[in-house]
Amino acid sequence: MKLHGLLVIAGVALTLVAGGAAAQSDKAKKQAEVKQATEASLQKFYQADPKLKDAVAKAPGYAVFTTFGLSFIVGGAGGKGLAVDNQTKQATYMDMAQASAGFQVGAAQSETLILFKTPAAFRNFVDKGWEASGSGAAQAGAGGKSVGTAQTQGFIPDSTAYTLTKNGLQAGIAVAGTKYWKDKELN
Repeated sequence: MKLHGLLVIAGVALTLVAGGAAAQSDKAKKQAEVKQATEASLQKFYQADPKLKDAVAKAPGYAVFTTFGLSFIVGGAGGKGLAVDNQTKQATYMDMAQASAGFQVGAAQSETLILFKTPAAFRNFVDKGWEASGSGAAQAGAGGKSVGTAQTQGFIPDSTAYTLTKNGLQAGIAVAGTKYWKDKELN
């Protein structure tokens, strides 16, 4: 009977250890996917505007997000990204969500690059997240083609943001709210 009890306890312990290892493996896999998407996005930005490579290297920090969204009168988008401190090389995994309403219809996948002008602006973005509302949007792209880069000053304080539309089509005028925050699962 004691042997049976010990075997049950050992089995439970092994299951817990294996479950913890699987969770760590899943986390590492998700982190690798975000890093890979970030690097692929950066290469697309550099191809669209070669000057961005130097700008990213010189910025105190930058963030890259890949988002997916749908809209028909009301819309929503979400995505994941990476914020990188160029001074310490520390990467922080981030989430992003957007809601919009207006005269709009479509579906799109887009990539956003945010360059921070000051270390304080970067730290504030990473530590506190960021929310905005009252922006308008119109973007288009099809078959993996992008319609250039759009540059927005003042999107986030002390930063410049660039957007590439990866594919899909989204058109119209809308008021949107966007929120960025740390991904607690991947950090």
